[in-house]
Amino acid sequence: MFWICGFYIMTPRKPKSENSIVDIAKALGISPATVSRALNNNLRISEATRKRVKEMAKEMGYRHNSMASSLRNRRSNTIGLIVPRISMYFHAFFITSLQRQLQAAGYNLMICQSNDSVKLEKELANSLYSARVDALVVSLTLYTEDFTHFEGFLKQGIPLVFYDRVPPEGTPAYIIKGDDYRGGLLAGNHLIAAGCRRIAYISGPPSSSIYRERTRGFQDALAKQGTALREEWVHQHELTTENAWNSLRRLFDGEEVPDGLFAANDTTAIAAVEFARERGIRIPEDLRIIGYSNDPRTSIITPSITSIEQYPNEMADKVAETLLGALQHTTGVPIEIGTPVVCPVDLVRRMTT
Repeated sequence: MFWICGFYIMTPRKPKSENSIVDIAKALGISPATVSRALNNNLRISEATRKRVKEMAKEMGYRHNSMASSLRNRRSNTIGLIVPRISMYFHAFFITSLQRQLQAAGYNLMICQSNDSVKLEKELANSLYSARVDALVVSLTLYTEDFTHFEGFLKQGIPLVFYDRVPPEGTPAYIIKGDDYRGGLLAGNHLIAAGCRRIAYISGPPSSSIYRERTRGFQDALAKQGTALREEWVHQHELTTENAWNSLRRLFDGEEVPDGLFAANDTTAIAAVEFARERGIRIPEDLRIIGYSNDPRTSIITPSITSIEQYPNEMADKVAETLLGALQHTTGVPIEIGTPVVCPVDLVRRMTT
């Protein structure tokens, strides 16, 4: 430490070298091999010695070098996960369930967030590959159409699982997705059965697999009942609250307005309820609304919102089962590479319909 112009300047201290297994062995007068075995709970080492070694390791501030160990064993016991946004209800529940199952099996989960940026998704995939994760789980961004940044995993035989937002069928990876086509079909059939004929649709970008499938199912349901979607009543964009309000204003500022709305996520459906309240639109008398994901908020808002349940815990179960089967080379891998497994969805009816 010294003075310059009346200020204390702290000179950085040289990092203190960490104690190693050799240092612990010297302190106890035993061999480094014995220390290593004791720290790894080898039963060939007596319980008393194991206790002495662990106490000395703690006293000396020893830290196990898991990276070096993983390089020796060619296993990191770490699985990478790339999600669009951790804040989204579906992914938050999925992560919680998947992490619990993987930890119980001895694996750590390294969670990364792409923020729906293709550039960031590429960087994260490369970083996780360099970190030598044992497997990678991915839900794609809204705009991912090139999948070459995952090729390193495929070439090295590292298990790669796509879930929810997935690449096209035939991609040489494990693919686990929700039945988004049926979700759209259920929404369309329900609105028609409820008496709606002037139906609007607010969806996400068609570059994403989930919104393409929801749209296809919704259109098929209406077409079978002789009701076509008006082009001017279909809005496709990122499903934020702000975008939802902008679309709702355009939908309800004309002379003829919708009497039914399918929102391809619950954030948009909640915005529609708030918009209707502000405009004096009665729900469900004047407007019926269906959302998607069965976010817990849909059950506590007034009126409560009809939504499509995606069962994130069940999808996490299927992903965990697939991962562990692939990593442990068991016969328990439930799916074939390139052939999607489709998880069920259901309509949960509430007061908006």
